[in-house]
Amino acid sequence: MDAAQFTAAVKLAVLFSGIFLWTGMLTGVWKYWQIRQSVQSRAHYYVDIAHRSSLLYAPASLILAVLAYFSAFSAWLNLLCVAINLVFFSFSILSYALHGWLQDTSNQFKTPHRLGAKMTLPNWMMTGAMLLLIAGEVGATALLLLGTGWNFYA
Repeated sequence: MDAAQFTAAVKLAVLFSGIFLWTGMLTGVWKYWQIRQSVQSRAHYYVDIAHRSSLLYAPASLILAVLAYFSAFSAWLNLLCVAINLVFFSFSILSYALHGWLQDTSNQFKTPHRLGAKMTLPNWMMTGAMLLLIAGEVGATALLLLGTGWNFYA
C-alpha cells in the first residue's frame, strides 16, 4: 500500500499512535527508574498513569485511523474528529506527566487542584477542561463511528 492513498486524518492518527507508543516506552523507563529509587518500590501515581495512558492511547489512535479510513464523511471532518481526539489524548498524557514530575498530587480532581508546590487551579478550570474533553472525545468519536456506519450501511 502506498501511503499517499491515505487521508491526512488516517496518517495523523497512525503517526500519533507511534508517538503515544514511544511515549509509553519512555514513561515506562521513568517509572522503572522511580521504582528502583523508591523505598516502597513504587513509582509516583501519575508517572504510572502517564505510562499506562500512553500505551492505551496508542491502539486507540489506530482505531481512530481505521474509523477515519472507512468514514463516509468528508476528509476535513474526519481530520477534525481525529485531531480533537489526539489533542485531548496528548493533553491528558502531558498533564499526568506534569503531576508525576512535580509529585504534587495523587488525585488531580481533589480540591484544591494543586499544580506544583504553590499553585492551584480554580474549580471552574478543571470542570471546564473535563467537560470539553468529554464533549470533544465522545462527540468526535461518535461522528467517526457514524461516518463508518453510514459507509457500511448506506
